[in-house]
Amino acid sequence: MFDIEEELKKLPGKPGVYIMHDKDDNIIYVGKAISLKNRVRQYFRKTNKTARIEKMVSLIDHFEYIVVDNEAEALILECNLIKKNRPKFNVLLKDDKTYPYIKIDVKSEYPGVYYTRRVINDGSKYFGPYANPGAAKEMLDFIKERYKIHQCRTLKERTRPCLNYHIGRCLAPCMGNVDKEEYRKQVNEIIDLLEGKTDKVLKDLDLQMQEASQKMEYEKAANLRDRKQAIERASAKQKVSNISENSIDVIGIAKSDLEVCVEIFFVRGSKMIGREQYFYKDLKDMEDKEILSGFIKQYYFDNPNIPSKIMIREEIEDKEAIENWLSTELGKKVEIKSPKKGEKLRFVEMAENNARVTLDNKEKDKSEILLELKEVLKMDILPRKIETFDISNISGEYMVAGMCVMQDGVIKKNLSRRFKIKTVYGQDDPKCMEEVITRRLRHSIENPNGGFGKLPDVIFADGGITQIRATKQAIENVLNEEKEKIMQEDMTEQDKKEKLEMLKKELDIKVFGMVKNDKHQTRALMDENRKELTISENLMKLITRFQDTVHDTAITYHRKLRDKEITKSELDDIQGIGKVKKQALLKQFGSVEKIKQASIEELMKVKGITKELAEELKK
Repeated sequence: MFDIEEELKKLPGKPGVYIMHDKDDNIIYVGKAISLKNRVRQYFRKTNKTARIEKMVSLIDHFEYIVVDNEAEALILECNLIKKNRPKFNVLLKDDKTYPYIKIDVKSEYPGVYYTRRVINDGSKYFGPYANPGAAKEMLDFIKERYKIHQCRTLKERTRPCLNYHIGRCLAPCMGNVDKEEYRKQVNEIIDLLEGKTDKVLKDLDLQMQEASQKMEYEKAANLRDRKQAIERASAKQKVSNISENSIDVIGIAKSDLEVCVEIFFVRGSKMIGREQYFYKDLKDMEDKEILSGFIKQYYFDNPNIPSKIMIREEIEDKEAIENWLSTELGKKVEIKSPKKGEKLRFVEMAENNARVTLDNKEKDKSEILLELKEVLKMDILPRKIETFDISNISGEYMVAGMCVMQDGVIKKNLSRRFKIKTVYGQDDPKCMEEVITRRLRHSIENPNGGFGKLPDVIFADGGITQIRATKQAIENVLNEEKEKIMQEDMTEQDKKEKLEMLKKELDIKVFGMVKNDKHQTRALMDENRKELTISENLMKLITRFQDTVHDTAITYHRKLRDKEITKSELDDIQGIGKVKKQALLKQFGSVEKIKQASIEELMKVKGITKELAEELKK
């Protein structure tokens, strides 16, 4: 038995990381401390705590800690543990978007320049991220047009150069036609350009033009002039600031009752090259500096694109430790600044204002969708939670169902669920729908705090009137079952009556069908009277996406089960033959039929097959 009070007394006054667990041994929070003794004790003192921390502490069943030598080590370990375990009360970096970068494989003999969405620690230089993929491609096209670098994915020796060499767009390093130093000179200029050092690039080009003119290399001088003019035009488009530093990230925060938006601007050489937004739920009572600290640690952990300066509104507690860690990672000094005036403060304010606009627009979009749904579906309340179901099978084989959830107007793929049909035999989609929805409703009634969460306000069945009726039958089934249980409970008639009323209210779920046309495209929403509802184009797009998502969930699960069954063989039913021995036997003999024909002695030649197993196989 873990006695929290006793364990608190044992805490050392040393730096380290503490890990909070709930009663099911799930890690719910990871934190670091200069003094474990002081920090962990704070959680259990009767002092004013935010609602979020109060809730977390109420769930702590036991904790553990790891002692380290210094705060820097604690910070890195904290980041690792958060990334691995994703505790629910930490600030977690969640984002479905993958922004593009421009990559230069600087360690290569003849570096190439590529468009990529995957950033890894491979020694290459990455520039970005570009919030607009078109801007990244435009920059890459500009580089390919103005610099004679190789455009092949892999640089292999050739017997003759490719077309790019013949049209003057490559120096053909694959043929050994270019000096490494000359090629590297081009690459360095591209790096300067991508880092925003356009003044340096333009100055160098001026010198090269003068040198070419003096040597009467007029064609080369003209090419350099064209390159300079193109860079000047591109640079003029991007200039947004008088800030002189080459590499700055600016982070702003905005809060609403439901979400927090963190917006990050990427400024490179006085030019804003992109931005990203991240959204967090249930953080409204967390202090801005705590959110910023958690975000910075999460965002830059394992990220090779660390700036020389990070600008934020408020000072954070572990600023010095984070600066030391990032400086070590980058190999040069990194500063976290909270500007109080001037151009730099304007940039932080701009990030915050954009975060506010982004959040307001998101909230507005969701509100408009929910209000339209309420009106279209003729509901008294906002349909905050909608669930949809789809059945998938082939002629009654491998029957499964998919379920997807739309919460506050947003499709939540992480809340999707899959079901195997258990009680229906033969192809009967309405009966399958009835079974699955009955099971789903029971989940929430029996375990309101379980993985399915609360009951939905609305159910959209994938199909027409037969699926609507099957869904309503499922709701009626569960209502009747629960009524019977309540009537048998030992309580007063008044209590039974109140419990029944509450149950009816919970199961007062509206049901609609999502109808498709002959081309299998979403056509309309249908009510239980077969009336098709009039909805806007935006809402139709959302419902189409919702229907496609549940269909994909069901069909993917169906294929998985079918493929698993197809790869099954008679060997799977023989005791003592696992996956490794099965593969070894099939590799040796080629098929189950040839294994049947093999002798005991031949079978025993396969690694892991003893005489007893060989005899069992033969039998």
